[in-house]
Amino acid sequence: MIQNILIPTDGSDYGKTAIAYGIYFARKLNAQLTGLHVVDIRLIRGPVFTDISGSIGLPPYQEFLPAIESGLDAKADAILQDFRGQCEAAGVHPETKKVTGVIDETIIEEGRKCCDWILLAQRGEHFHIDGGAILGSTAQSVVRRSGKPVLVTPEHFREIKSMAIAYDGSAPAHRAMELAAALSKQAAWPLSVVIITTDPSVGEKTSKKAEEFLASRKIDSATLILPGKEDKALLKFILEGTVELLVMGAYGHNRLRELLVGSTTSSVIRKSTIPVLLTR
Repeated sequence: MIQNILIPTDGSDYGKTAIAYGIYFARKLNAQLTGLHVVDIRLIRGPVFTDISGSIGLPPYQEFLPAIESGLDAKADAILQDFRGQCEAAGVHPETKKVTGVIDETIIEEGRKCCDWILLAQRGEHFHIDGGAILGSTAQSVVRRSGKPVLVTPEHFREIKSMAIAYDGSAPAHRAMELAAALSKQAAWPLSVVIITTDPSVGEKTSKKAEEFLASRKIDSATLILPGKEDKALLKFILEGTVELLVMGAYGHNRLRELLVGSTTSSVIRKSTIPVLLTR
């Protein structure tokens, strides 16, 4: 099912946890890992620095450019060397790629070329600069536009022994269910189907739909119907520590649904203490 996993890496602490999860999944699923470091082309172009240097009488930006490029290139090599070292110490032999470009666009493009999943750290090197949003512009863009499942990993690594899917019976949730069922079967992880609703008839109908889908797949599964607001109920469930991985559909296919569902998606992965696997 999963043959190739792409891990964009920036050398941050959260990024190292993402690598640990990548190694874990690679060994569990017999998948190939590819570490990607994107040299941000905006740092090389430096329009802001160019304007400042001219206005205060510093030498032209072009005179600094070779040093900047050399520094970024050396940093990229060091980050990818650390990635390779972490993988090989665990018996995993990865591939590595260094690409110069716009970060989110490059991750999406490389993901389309070579992988089944993209694995992203919850926070990156520029977390504080980006204002503290886990789904900042880069991750949000990748989740929305990559067309591939995206696994967002938290601060700390925990071995996965069981998993859950947030399910509401919608088409995106059904696609997530297909992915969750296949992963549960391959990895032999029990699967909890979490349905959040305050309407008992909706809960019963949705539960029946999920159970019918899973019945023929011979998966160790159970269904939970929880009351409350979607994001708060899911986060409470996560914090109870019942599972170590959550699968859910990400966003919607129209603007109205995206406003309603997207806020839940963003809220959950912004605060989740376990990996969240998102599929469109």
